[in-house]
This record gives sequence, C-alpha cells and structure tokens, in this order.
Amino acid sequence: MSPTPLPILNRELSWLAFNERVLEEAADTAVPLLDRLLFLTITASNLDEFFMVRMGGLKLMQEAGVQEPDQSGFSPAQQRRAANEEIRRILNKMELLYQQSLIPAMQTEGLCPTSPDQLDTTQQEDLRSLFENRIYPVITPVALRPGQRLPLLRNLGLYVLAVLAPAPRKRIPRYALIPVPAHLSRFVPIAGSTPDQSGFVLLEDAIALFASAFFPGISVRECVTFRTTRNADIHVDETYAMDLSRSMLRALRQRKTSGCVRLEVSHAAASTRSIRYLQKLLNVSAAETITTQVPLQIQDFQSFYESDTHKHLRYETWKPCQPADIDATRPLFEQITAQDLLLSHPYESFDPVVRFLDEAASDPDVLAIKMVLYRTGKDSPVIAALRKAAEAGKAVTALVELKARFDEENNIAWAEKLERSGVQIVYGIKGLKTHAKICLVVRREVEGIVRYLHVGTGNYNAKTAQLYTDVGILTRNDELGIDASAFFNTVCGYSEPQSYLKFVQAPIDLRQRLLELIDAETAQRAQGRKAQIIAKMNALVDPEVIAALYRASQAGVDIQLIVRGICCLRPGIPGLSESIRVVSIIDRYLEHSRIFYFHHGGGKQMYIGSADWMPRNLSRRIELMIPVENRAIRKRLSAILKAALSDNVKARIMQSDGTYQRPSASANQAKVRSQELLYKTALQASQQSRAARRRKFEPHLPQESQE
Repeated sequence: MSPTPLPILNRELSWLAFNERVLEEAADTAVPLLDRLLFLTITASNLDEFFMVRMGGLKLMQEAGVQEPDQSGFSPAQQRRAANEEIRRILNKMELLYQQSLIPAMQTEGLCPTSPDQLDTTQQEDLRSLFENRIYPVITPVALRPGQRLPLLRNLGLYVLAVLAPAPRKRIPRYALIPVPAHLSRFVPIAGSTPDQSGFVLLEDAIALFASAFFPGISVRECVTFRTTRNADIHVDETYAMDLSRSMLRALRQRKTSGCVRLEVSHAAASTRSIRYLQKLLNVSAAETITTQVPLQIQDFQSFYESDTHKHLRYETWKPCQPADIDATRPLFEQITAQDLLLSHPYESFDPVVRFLDEAASDPDVLAIKMVLYRTGKDSPVIAALRKAAEAGKAVTALVELKARFDEENNIAWAEKLERSGVQIVYGIKGLKTHAKICLVVRREVEGIVRYLHVGTGNYNAKTAQLYTDVGILTRNDELGIDASAFFNTVCGYSEPQSYLKFVQAPIDLRQRLLELIDAETAQRAQGRKAQIIAKMNALVDPEVIAALYRASQAGVDIQLIVRGICCLRPGIPGLSESIRVVSIIDRYLEHSRIFYFHHGGGKQMYIGSADWMPRNLSRRIELMIPVENRAIRKRLSAILKAALSDNVKARIMQSDGTYQRPSASANQAKVRSQELLYKTALQASQQSRAARRRKFEPHLPQESQE
C-alpha cells in the first residue's frame, strides 16, 4: 500500500496567492497613490511572466499528452484550469480596484487617461493635428487577407485591429492591423485641459479615433486594442559551451515566434465577432482570452511614478545610508582584515560592493578577480570595474549566466564587452544554471597570498540593490577563501566537485545539509531539549524539505518561516504542522534575502545563501550557502529575522488552506513595520558611527603667566 501523500499546496496557485497579496498593496488606501498604482503595474507584470513561463510550460506539457500529477496531485490540465479560475478572480479585483478606487484618485491628480469621446471640438482638433504630425507618419498598417500568412506580432506588443467595411459586392468585413509604436509616448497630451480633467489620452485611443486616415475611402466600423503573450518556456541546447551564446540567441528568436498563450483585449467597444476573429487568427481558445477594462500594458503607467513631478504622491524616499561599520576614508581591504563586514541592502548602500571591485581594479597588489554574474543592470558600475581591472593587466574571470530568464540578451551584450576588455568569460556548467552570488579577490600581501571574498543573497546589480532586501558579507576568512578558490576551479574548469571546508553547494550537498540541520532539531526536541528553526526565503516548494519540516513539527520543533512568495507547505494542520508559522511580507521593497537559523542545541547555527528551498535551486542550479560565525553579524541577522516575525503592518499570516490573513493586533499594541524599523535602525547606526569618527579639535592655549 502506497503511503498517504503529504498535504502540499499547488505551486501555481501559491504563486497566484502571492500576486494577490501584491494587489492588496494597490488596494490599501494608506499607501500613497503612485505606490498603489505601482503595485497594480507589478501585479500585471507578474501575470505577464506567469503566462509566458508557467502557463506556457503547462500548455506544452498538456499538448505533449503529459498527465502525471505534480506533488499536489494536479495534472497539467487541472493546473491550467485551476490557475485560469484564480486569474479571472484576480483580474476582476484589478478591474474593480482600478475603476472604483484608483481612477477617482488619479482624476484628482490629472493622472487618469481621458476617453476621446469626452474631448470638446477644440481639443479633438488639437489632437488631430498632433496625430497627423507626430503619430501618423510613424505607423504602417498591415492588411489581413484570408489565406495570407499572419505577420509576426511583437510579444506583449500593443496593436489595434481595424474592422473595415466589406469590399464592393462582398459581405465579410475586411481587417487590418495597426501597430502601436513602442518608442512613442503612450500618453498623448491634451491641449487646454482643465484642473478637473486629465491631460492626456492613450496612444492607442488616439490611433483608433483617427484610424480612417490610414484607409482613405473605406469606412472603419470598429477598432479593437489587443495584446498577445507568447510562450517563453524555451529549451537551450548546451552541447558545447563555446556555442552557448549562439544557442541562446537562437532561443531568443524562438521565443519571439513561439505560440500564443494569452490574448488580451481592451473591453471598450470590442464586439464578440472581433474577439472571435482574433482568437481564430492567433489560434487561442476562449479560456486563453481575457477582456479587461484596465488599460493594456498598464506597466507604462510606471512613468508617472518615476517622474519627479508627483513626488508628494509617493512614499518618502529612504536614501540608503553608509554602513556603520565601514569608514569611507580608509582602504576597504584594511577594514575587511580587521573584521568581517555585513551589508544589508537597500537600507545600506551598495557602494561598498562597487568600491570593493574598484579598489581591487586599482590596487597593484591585486592579482586576480573572479565572480559570478547572474543579473546586472544597464551601465553597470560592476561591469565597468571588471573591465578596468582587466585592462590594468589583472587576471579577471567572470562566470556569466546566460540563462537568467529575460536578461539573456542583455547578458550576452555585456559579456562580449567584457571579453573585448580582456576578461575571461565562462558560461558555467552544462545543464545547470549558476545562481551563486560570489566575488573573490586574490591579493599579494606581506604574509603571502590572501583571499578577500564577498558572498551575498542578491545579484551584483546596483539598481535592484535599491529595490530588493538582500544581505552580503565581506570577509578574508581563510577557510572561506580556500573554498572560494575551489568553487571557481570547479565551475570554470574541469575540476571534480570537491569537499569544502565551509561552503555548502547545490546540487552537491545543499539539500542534504538542510535535511540534516532540520533533522538535528527534530532529534533535539525528541530528547526534550529546546529546538527552533527560523528561515527566511523567497519560496518553499521542495517536497523533501517540506516533509522534513512536517516531521520536525510533529516532534514539537518551533518553526518560524518567512516566505515572501510561493509556499507549498501547509502550516497549522493539527498533528502535522501545528508548530509551523509562515509569514509573508509585502512592502515597498521586494523581500529577497535568504537567512537560515537553527538553534542546534544552543550552538545557534546561522547561514546565508543564494538558494530558495525549491527543487530547481537544490537540484538544477549552482547555489551557495555559507555559515555565519561572526558573533556581531549573527546578531544583526537575528535582528532582521526578529523584525520580520514582529511585523504586524505589512505581514500576512498563512493559513492551512493556503490563504493569508493580516495579523490581528490589539488597540494598544505597537505597530511594527519591519522594513521601516530596519531602515531607521541602519540610519541611526550610520549617524552614530559618523559622529564617533569626527575628529574633535581642542585648541592649544598658552600657559598662564607665572608672576
């Protein structure tokens, strides 16, 4: 008889529950207006990726005849149906929120698009002039003739379907596509708008209003704005590492031409006949078709958030502060030698990481720099520092992960720039995605070769370091340095995986080490001793880890999990997981740090790492987890965990059925918003540190005369 399956939630439904929590921030009237709008655009952007990757993958599995259920017992077909139901519910909430709450608030601030039929005659004529001079010359419509091959549509691109009168002596309407240019502003200004009227119309609405200009002598009966989403769950042939970049470029081209997994249609004036025409044209089903009253590609509205015009409608800026333990006037290598340093982003500035590389590039005693680059920003100071170091004659190696989803093209471009500067580029290990966050600097000193190391939980990206919560450690610990050298030899060369002194690496032994740590707590509790696990991560999916946590809970281990996104474990089930509490925090910063604590019989072991507890991270990626042995750093990491577990403002508590609830708080209970608390703590420490470093000048007074 097969064992009873563990109660594990479906991954896709858990992810959609996370996206609904993001939407809750858009609905919260205590959040500033532009931040509410930003959360709405993030919700929409998340759904784009969900369709391209998750729904696209499920569709391919279903078309291939795969019926094997996932760990929650759902087949691919069942997952698609269940996900579609949840998506429809979320989209309905988005529409109600946009129409009933955001539009009135946006109208007050002049941020709401105006429908062309609300314009007066003068405004329409001004808009026509602008259309004829700036928009019309840029656009070329495409006729859609029966039997003719459909032109390639941009993934997530906006189009207007023009329904034209039939040809003479014909009954069937003619159709044409009008592309909405991505390089033109989505927001077309209205001349002479009044304070109580928005000052722009959407570009696609302006195109639809004057669509007859493209078809002289032909009546335009209907204009329908739509957008398509293509499957991005692509396969890359990694047979030869030297051809990986070319293979990735081919895969990117494949992504642009892959099958449509979603059709979005603007609800305004879209007839059933036109929607059915688009479905047939794009080979999508009714279940894959979404009509919405929220503007398509609402992510474009982020430009209002990024503008300085409406600062009063955003959260107060929290400027990253200088880390309290770092003196900007002293060489960084000298400070790392004195003590290990913890960086907590975005509360503390990312500048020390860039400075670490800059000083290494300029230091004549630095011999080599080795680092893993997974995602990095445009005009990255990290890339600039590596190029500078290579051009100065240092041995610089960059392991570039080309398979960082949706950053592939960008990564290929700057990898080529690095290579031209003399950086040795490596594309990682065949069949595995390299996700570790590590930089090694090898320096010649009086006592010999010394290794300086940065290991973190986030990417080497100065932009996201201002948006994601992450931690990183700067150290010259000898054992960690030896492990770092062995790690780069393994992932960049042909070395066999080695036994590390301190490192724990996926897919070699990370899952096994986690299971050992969890089981050790279980054994401690079984012997009547205190046992506790506190773990902070982005996602918890791995069935083996979940099973171990269930066993620990059954033994009575106190388990506190801070999981931002997907959590397939079900807490609070009597006799199984009643001692497990799961907290999710959604706030102005994206929670991204991975911090793990185990009581360990009073030994209090703590780790940071790059891996979430997911099968892909533990089995199919190169990941690192390192122990934190410095007492001061462990204390600071514990404070981060404590703040998250104390949050009663932006936290949600997971229920056993997979839903989330705000924590209940009594009227006299102090409000704790963890991100605000951590920022104020970092700011206070930074200010105190600067004050302590100021030199105090004491005047030298003349001696009193001796008379």
